[in-house]
Amino acid sequence: MPMRWSLILGLAGTLLALSAPAQATRPETRSRPRPPNLVLILADDLGYAELGCYGQTGIRTPELDRMAQEGIRFTQAYAPSPVCAPTRCSLLTGRHQGHAFVRDNQEIRRPGSQEFDGQLPLPAGTATLAQRLREAGYRTGIFGKWGLGGPHTDSVPDRLGFDTFYGYLCQRHAHDHYPAYLWRNRTKEALAGNPDDSHGGATYAQDRLFAEARSFVREHRDRPFFLYLPTVVPHLALQVPEDSLAEYRGRFPDTAYDGKKGYRPHAAPRAAYAAMVTRLDREVGALLALLRELGLERDTLVVFTSDNGATIDIGGADSGFFASTGPYRGRKMSLHEGGLRVPLLARWPGTIPAGTGSDRITGLQDLAATFLDLAGAAPLPAQDGISLAPTLLGRGRQPEHPWLYFEFRSAPGGPQQALRMGQWKALRRITRDGPAATQLYDLALDPGETADRAGSHPEIVARVHAAWAEAHTPSAEFPLRPR
Repeated sequence: MPMRWSLILGLAGTLLALSAPAQATRPETRSRPRPPNLVLILADDLGYAELGCYGQTGIRTPELDRMAQEGIRFTQAYAPSPVCAPTRCSLLTGRHQGHAFVRDNQEIRRPGSQEFDGQLPLPAGTATLAQRLREAGYRTGIFGKWGLGGPHTDSVPDRLGFDTFYGYLCQRHAHDHYPAYLWRNRTKEALAGNPDDSHGGATYAQDRLFAEARSFVREHRDRPFFLYLPTVVPHLALQVPEDSLAEYRGRFPDTAYDGKKGYRPHAAPRAAYAAMVTRLDREVGALLALLRELGLERDTLVVFTSDNGATIDIGGADSGFFASTGPYRGRKMSLHEGGLRVPLLARWPGTIPAGTGSDRITGLQDLAATFLDLAGAAPLPAQDGISLAPTLLGRGRQPEHPWLYFEFRSAPGGPQQALRMGQWKALRRITRDGPAATQLYDLALDPGETADRAGSHPEIVARVHAAWAEAHTPSAEFPLRPR
């Protein structure tokens, strides 16, 4: 158990002994302090500025705004990748994209079939955050989108550390918010009133996922638990129940989406998108209310973030209308700030001071290191993340990243590398003839990455090149070269 948590437990035990009534100090009635419950809510394609607490004015998010007021709001948090599966890999293994196994979305086909069967599976024996927490005595549950291996592989949640899984194994399956079925571990369960290949149904998947998550909390309220909620909104398709859509119908100028840019058509696409985000906000509020009802608020760290930046111009989404990336350039699939910078909130009443803000440069791979540190669990092998416990607890020295590294072979214009180092952001494309010229931006003066300063700062460019060489380990599955 790390020294930090041991000291916290020891101090908590002393304070309980000094302040409790005499009859409560008898050995048979005292309860030993336990490590915190850990909740990680991962939105899907939610842009940096799509919450009110990050400047959004068109979409209502009162519960998440309250969460920010009651905890800490990070303003320089980065997804490991600008797309889904790689970020999920980095979250669970604690490795950045120069070391992670999954570095792009890659679907696999079922053996002997032309049907897709999920995404590239993790190798056998991969150590995960959930495994380490389960070894430390936690109950572990995942409710949402997996995206790291299909049902005919060993890379499924219940073989990689999760006691309970309910949701989508395949990211393609998750494009429908009214699916005919969801998986419970490796068994399909039909959803009432949702026919195959429909454009709607009676059961909205997100509602079921959060309901199952609340049941998990109730069931394991008496022991430490890790709840991972990789929800499926606001990823397309544009689908939301009528009661939520009614909140926004007619509020924005809206033109029907005809479905010609993928996914499903919708009569009021802007209203539908806003309604999806607000419904997610409502579900987060219901989960926080349950923790309060069960007396678990002060025992539970809740973290909310997104897997990458706001979606691109497909499926009827209109990230430009909602200014979804704030002042930042790029969207999903881009290594510019808008594709990587994400909201990050953490709430732990009684431990994290209310209304705290942090501009610490943070990668979501830090969350694995943080959770394991707070749980007193063994670290992951060769993890790149740094524990944020000193920042959350408000004590001790917070280690810093010398840089954050990114790579993505499917970036617009070809494979790219990027680096965040202090105030500097660097990018370069990888061509058939080798790396192209490095672009360098001073984010302190130019958050929109409009002015390339590489020519006037060769010493910074040299440091960036050295960091890229150190960070990138070649991948046979995801070679960083043009296809």
